[in-house]
Amino acid sequence: MPRVKRGNKRRAKRKKILKLASGYRLTKGKLYRAAREAVEKGLGYAYRDRRNKKRDFRRLWVIRINAEARKHDLSYSRMMAGLKKAGIDINRKMLADLAVSDAAAFAHLAQVAKSA
Repeated sequence: MPRVKRGNKRRAKRKKILKLASGYRLTKGKLYRAAREAVEKGLGYAYRDRRNKKRDFRRLWVIRINAEARKHDLSYSRMMAGLKKAGIDINRKMLADLAVSDAAAFAHLAQVAKSA
């Protein structure tokens, strides 16, 4: 079997990894093996945290809605159940934004949820 030296392919592969690792500290940004390990770990964290981000934002929205709902003598679950019964289809992101930026509109929605 003939010997394969790889040349351009190897250089391109290493260059790609080192480019991804640029900005890493010490040898992780300069040496191929350390850079490859750091990049693999970093990409794994990025993959995981793209999913966790959705989870974290939903938690934040629920906390904001609950805090504002309790000012109107409602728990989060009663607020959401009341809105559902009233036929108001608003997502948590928009509801949390109303809780922070427009208290009057949120108060109106809380009244509707309470009466439903």
